[in-house]
Amino acid sequence: MNLPKVTDLDVVNKKVLVRVDLDIDVGENYRLHAILPTLKYLSSKSSKIILIGHRGRPEGKVVDELKMKPVEEELRKIAEGIEFEMLENLRFDPGEEKNDLEFTQKLASLGDAYVNEAFGNSHREHASIVGLPKLLPHAAGIRFIEEVNNLSKVFDNPKRPVLFIVGGSKRDKLDYIEDLKKVADKILVGGRLPDYMGDNTVSVRSLDEGQKMIVANLIMDKEDITIHSIEKFEEEISKASSDDVKKSGTIVLAGPMGKYEDNGHRQGTERIFKAVAASNAFKITGGGDSLSVLSIYNLKDKFDWVSVGGGAMLEFLAKRTLPGIKALESANVSGEGG
Repeated sequence: MNLPKVTDLDVVNKKVLVRVDLDIDVGENYRLHAILPTLKYLSSKSSKIILIGHRGRPEGKVVDELKMKPVEEELRKIAEGIEFEMLENLRFDPGEEKNDLEFTQKLASLGDAYVNEAFGNSHREHASIVGLPKLLPHAAGIRFIEEVNNLSKVFDNPKRPVLFIVGGSKRDKLDYIEDLKKVADKILVGGRLPDYMGDNTVSVRSLDEGQKMIVANLIMDKEDITIHSIEKFEEEISKASSDDVKKSGTIVLAGPMGKYEDNGHRQGTERIFKAVAASNAFKITGGGDSLSVLSIYNLKDKFDWVSVGGGAMLEFLAKRTLPGIKALESANVSGEGG
């Protein structure tokens, strides 16, 4: 993957628009820390840093509780004196999600160059992700490159067996299952997803021959997976691990197994995350809920890579590219900003 790198972009004394992931719960700063290497690099080149991003889903309207001020204040606490400007929530303008050319041109006029440091949003075909690279000299940020390099290890000559554990509550995760089967040796499906897949009366269902996919059974209120499902998942996790690290496989953990925010529905999430963390496999997780779980159980350092993306991580692993990556790979710049 021949992505242009920020370190190869002419940014000295330039106004640089940096698309970053600012859709965070204030206090959970992993995604903010992830952008610091790029900000430090740009600062060392005397760039004028203009950060752009979004919070929530305001649907093209100004929503006071989704303004950027709290995130800006949080970033300034950890940015070690780096000077930057942060624009207001891009999604307050409907042109962002519509990838509107006029809106994109207005954004582009503010900068001389563009850097995408928002891997977690790069599965969106929005103006700030796919539009700006057409109008400005562009590159991927330092963390963005690391995301691509680490996640590519899952499908580029991976350590086998490759085990995917897909959970959470977003139905669209199921859209990636067929593509994930092409690289996975086994896929375990938990969280609320089994409920979207039809009849849930058979304990730990297998939906295809060879048992490539194992679907958890849910407890009565559907807010966690059953004990039997937990034990089956733990058994599969142990198969992907070995006392000999060289013989261990790869595990991708994408989402919690239940409503972990509720102490009464944490068991599946706690046991599965801890089982993966304890394994000798090359292990990856990512996404907002997964980050929260890692914080609750202090497991962040147990994983080989913690992605800033949830949906973006899964889409990249399924499609081996993202709209934001395709936009950066295109070298055609039709206009200049600033």
